[in-house]
Amino acid sequence: LLSYTIVGSGIVMALASLGVSWDKLQWLVAALSVGLGFGLQEIFANFISGLIILFERPIRIGDTITLGNLHGTVSRIRIRATTVTDFDRKEIIIPNKTFVTDQLINWSLSDNVTRVVLTFGVAHGSDLARVHQLLRQAADENARVLADPEPQVFCVSYGPHSLNFELRIFVNDLVDRLFAADEVNCRVEELLREAGIRIAFEQMDVWLHRDDSEPVKVQTAKELPPASLG
Repeated sequence: LLSYTIVGSGIVMALASLGVSWDKLQWLVAALSVGLGFGLQEIFANFISGLIILFERPIRIGDTITLGNLHGTVSRIRIRATTVTDFDRKEIIIPNKTFVTDQLINWSLSDNVTRVVLTFGVAHGSDLARVHQLLRQAADENARVLADPEPQVFCVSYGPHSLNFELRIFVNDLVDRLFAADEVNCRVEELLREAGIRIAFEQMDVWLHRDDSEPVKVQTAKELPPASLG
């Protein structure tokens, strides 16, 4: 803003030194303003949006953001456009108008703490209290998981194939999300296997009924020898 002010003041002083008065320029300035307003409206929209970003500070250099399908870190903020470096180390230049008009997620604006939700399905008949205990144990043992807010375990639904649990954990940095999920998932698998609790998988029992309504369960037949397949 200071540079624009200096340039504008210099132009006015130069014109004044040449004897050009404001009375002679005001109509020309008005005409140019109308023409620029129609022809360069996107540039002006980005310019005004840049001022909004600089004064309101919805994003700052170093913030991790999500804008549509783009995820990355803000690396530069200019008056017309903002540069975002994505996780593939590519620099994407985004017009400032996009940050003002589109939905923006700033993962680190006021707090770096984020929540990770992990889902698990255990077989019907499992000891639910034991599952609660093991999921909480896996979260408490992980150094990336915060104690405050504390981890939470919920049995959220009684599905047709499994009892579905959610483990909600909080991490201190966006970078820790994937690492914490990987470590906790591996530890949960280990604890459930040691406890003899089966991870559920989709399954289906087929029953056939005779005319006398006596149920018969269909089981997988053993492989027949080649001679008997004819």
